[in-house]
Amino acid sequence: MSLRVKYWGVRGSLPSSPTPEQWVTDFEGLLRQFFKLGYKDATEIKDFLQHHSVPQIGGFGTATTSVEVSTPQAQIIIDGGSGIRNLGEEMMKGPAAKGKAIIHIFLTHFHWDHLLGLPFFAPHFVKGNQIHYYAIQPELKDMIKVKFSKPFFPVPFEQLSAHLEFHQLEPRKPIMIGDMKITPYQLDHPDPCWGYRIENEGKVYAHCVDTEGTRTSREALGPDLPLYQGVDLMYYDAQYTLPELAEKANWGHSAAQLGLDLALREGIRHVLFAHHDPGATTSQILELKAQTREYYDWKIKTASANNIQLPQVKWRYAHEGLTIDLVNL
Repeated sequence: MSLRVKYWGVRGSLPSSPTPEQWVTDFEGLLRQFFKLGYKDATEIKDFLQHHSVPQIGGFGTATTSVEVSTPQAQIIIDGGSGIRNLGEEMMKGPAAKGKAIIHIFLTHFHWDHLLGLPFFAPHFVKGNQIHYYAIQPELKDMIKVKFSKPFFPVPFEQLSAHLEFHQLEPRKPIMIGDMKITPYQLDHPDPCWGYRIENEGKVYAHCVDTEGTRTSREALGPDLPLYQGVDLMYYDAQYTLPELAEKANWGHSAAQLGLDLALREGIRHVLFAHHDPGATTSQILELKAQTREYYDWKIKTASANNIQLPQVKWRYAHEGLTIDLVNL
């Protein structure tokens, strides 16, 4: 077993859930499909569900960015969006509950949606736990202290039971956490934001949110090009459609089509699209998926018509709880 990645939050900007009325509408749609496809009996429900993806049934999730990357020997967390709360609860079933956990949290940048879950990360409140924070930005410690301060949060930083340490990373310089090599590269975002290339036993994961993807050529990417080369799995920002991307320039988010162009050029094997817009319903994200499929098929067909061989790229839209073992890609 090599790199394993689990997505505890895949929304962008702020946590967002369908309204109760929208859940009712979606549920009605599923019931209609059940009977339309010829199912009639309750004993057939399981078979019906097996023919639908998790997002088609339960949506894409409500929590903002938090990603767990692990090997049998090491574990890191990327970003502390609201998804980190559930991850913390899971970790409290193990050594973290006894104050014996060593936890590594890597931050991309300091927008609220990537930090708002940190005060609710339970291992902070257990004596003996060691929590290491990493970021390029020199104001890292100050930003974390603000989150644990009144009137924003009732427990001040000085009263946290766990021991916290802060590490300023150097741009494009790798560090080792256990058997994982982690290298920060700059993304295209109005406030400095850094993605991470994570390597273990020949497998490579590239974490690329938040990014607008404005540097589209190898020359423009320059020293940050290695983030996208020799990659098995890329996690890419796809908050907007292409028309929305034009309207929201400099907002720091991208569209799936730009991620596909990058993957096809650099031979990235598998792409996960995420950072879903908080206003996007399940049906709207599924429509984005259909548009992405249309674009991908058009790129392959056009290349073939011009005798150009493009690599095959597997892609999907990420949902909360999705777990991927890079060995099985």
